[in-house]
Amino acid sequence: MNPLSHILENKVVAIVRGADPKTLLRIAQALHAGGVRMMEVTLNSPGALASIAEISGAMDDDFLVGAGTVLDPETARAALLAGAKYIISPTLNKKTIRMTKRYGAVSIPGAYTATEILQAYEYGGDIVKVFPAGASGASYFKDIAGPLPFIPLMPTGGVSLDNIKSFAEAGAAAFGLGSALVDTKQAVTEEYLTQLAARARAFVTAVAGQ
Repeated sequence: MNPLSHILENKVVAIVRGADPKTLLRIAQALHAGGVRMMEVTLNSPGALASIAEISGAMDDDFLVGAGTVLDPETARAALLAGAKYIISPTLNKKTIRMTKRYGAVSIPGAYTATEILQAYEYGGDIVKVFPAGASGASYFKDIAGPLPFIPLMPTGGVSLDNIKSFAEAGAAAFGLGSALVDTKQAVTEEYLTQLAARARAFVTAVAGQ
């Protein structure tokens, strides 16, 4: 399965920001145990590139690691060379999209308005990250899908276990989940990892509509 198909099929992207690099592989393994198959390491985290390389090398092919908070093409290239399979940005940058596509990776630029979303897609974005999603709610995605039904959207920021099903019903193609799934302020103990796997399973179940 290619990375884009993998994302569209598995849908849930765990966003990990600011975690201790020594704990990231264990977090990835707990997410995998809970059924989550994608993890974004934000590049404003300590040791992000080394962590991406470690996770990419250690996990099976059914777990994709990507880079987040990517603001320019140079940073995108560094992340791709480290092993990132997709590049996620909070903003729209044409050169970053082109660099990502040049390396055959999945581009997920950030946008918010209908104009920005269409531009992101026309520039080559595979999926458009709509951020912050919580500010507008699920109804916004249904409204956007009216004139732009061909653009896969990924709500990020404010997505929780309480509302993820509503976003799914509104047509979201994937979901970016931050502290609602991975709270990096907590100590990474065995108990925490067990709870993380359970939260991951709950999100996957909610998206599946079970």
